[in-house]
Amino acid sequence: MTDLLYQTDSYLQEFDATIISIMPEERAVALDRSAFYPGGGGQPCDFGSLMIAGVLYPVEKVKKQGGEILHFLGGAAPLPSIGAASHGTLDWIRRHKLMRAHTALHVLCGTIFRDYGAQVTGGNMEPLKGHLDFEFATMRGELVREIEIAINKEVKEAREIRVKILPREEAFQIPDLIRTKINLLPEGIAQVRTVEIVGLDLQADGGTHARNTSEVGTIRVADYKSKGAINKRIYIEVE
Repeated sequence: MTDLLYQTDSYLQEFDATIISIMPEERAVALDRSAFYPGGGGQPCDFGSLMIAGVLYPVEKVKKQGGEILHFLGGAAPLPSIGAASHGTLDWIRRHKLMRAHTALHVLCGTIFRDYGAQVTGGNMEPLKGHLDFEFATMRGELVREIEIAINKEVKEAREIRVKILPREEAFQIPDLIRTKINLLPEGIAQVRTVEIVGLDLQADGGTHARNTSEVGTIRVADYKSKGAINKRIYIEVE
């Protein structure tokens, strides 16, 4: 099992760990602890490097497999052995841009749910930009401008962002915990990680976030499109 360091500290940029398994064909190693986010919920995986026995291995992909986090290593250096000590370093500039974008999307989601009661039907993100799909029958320019003003007001409120890991039964007593149209949480999951933008939004989420909405910057609604009869997509960029 890999201890998921990113779940409790999104700002951890470096960490020490031990290799617990190796997949030679994939050039992948699993660690006993990791700050690398493996991707999921629309947020891409982290990149970075592992220093092992004096060799710097680029981490080109990260994936969760069962209870382990797999780190796919680039370069041509021979793979390390099980039990080897490693020092991980994230591509922090990229990670922080993803954190700002992810938090911006939660501000968008929370504001639209509060003001219009619309649920999310899908979404994705890249560094400093992303999109969410909402259950809206119609979408027009005036509404989009209202939403842009409202979300930037929430950013300027400098709302604290709190992360908790709760027992499943306790988590599901929270009203409107699942903001997506489909509940994506596996049935067998014993604990649920929640992300709260204090005073605005509280939902189940596994990704990495800023500590405060003021860290996001200015959110610009870059575009909007109809993706179906009651499915409208809003694209945002963070500046």
